[in-house]
Amino acid sequence: MKKTKLFIIGGLLSIGIVLMAADHLDAPAVGGTTADITDFYAFEGANSDNTVLVANVQGLLAPGSTAEFDENILVEINIDNDGDLVEDLIIQAIPRNGTMYFFGPYRPSVTGLNSTINEEAQYLGQVEISTGANAISSSANGISYFAGLREDPFFFDSSQFNAIIGGMAPNGFNNPGNDDFDGTNILSIVVEVPNALLGGTFSHPAGTGIQVFNTWVEAKRKQ
Repeated sequence: MKKTKLFIIGGLLSIGIVLMAADHLDAPAVGGTTADITDFYAFEGANSDNTVLVANVQGLLAPGSTAEFDENILVEINIDNDGDLVEDLIIQAIPRNGTMYFFGPYRPSVTGLNSTINEEAQYLGQVEISTGANAISSSANGISYFAGLREDPFFFDSSQFNAIIGGMAPNGFNNPGNDDFDGTNILSIVVEVPNALLGGTFSHPAGTGIQVFNTWVEAKRKQ
């Protein structure tokens, strides 16, 4: 089994001050839970034949926080291979007893708001959820996995943004600005997948001649 390098966003913070101004918590029904998606990243891996997919949830966690993934929340990464904005493949992640279990990529039996987990999917993986500074990763079938606390990589000067919106900063953003997310953590799910497992691509709609696929992430609560 060939192991691929897992690219982890940021490192877990051990000290710092929590700043309580952010747009990460703009959904009242899910705020403060692992159903609250803060960011989603997709980029080329250190191995150019791989794509790294990063889903971050539950932002603004204080250093030293013992936040845990909710076992009733499924995080689902969607892949659209033909540009119709309907998922053709999915990668699912759900925690159980300190371990994150992964299913896929595989073709779902249903699409849209509701999901089921195919426990017999061809590609299965698991990793111990990291709770400290050391990042624990695993690999299976050429896919690498990570789940746990990390430093929030998002950079935004929310204080200056609020001043601009309020008409108090006519010159716009400062250069350099202030990172109001510095000193906070998130819960992160990272999957590095060989491109060969992600299905086909389609021509970029803007006519750039570049082949692409669409990808997005959802958090779904057990009913």
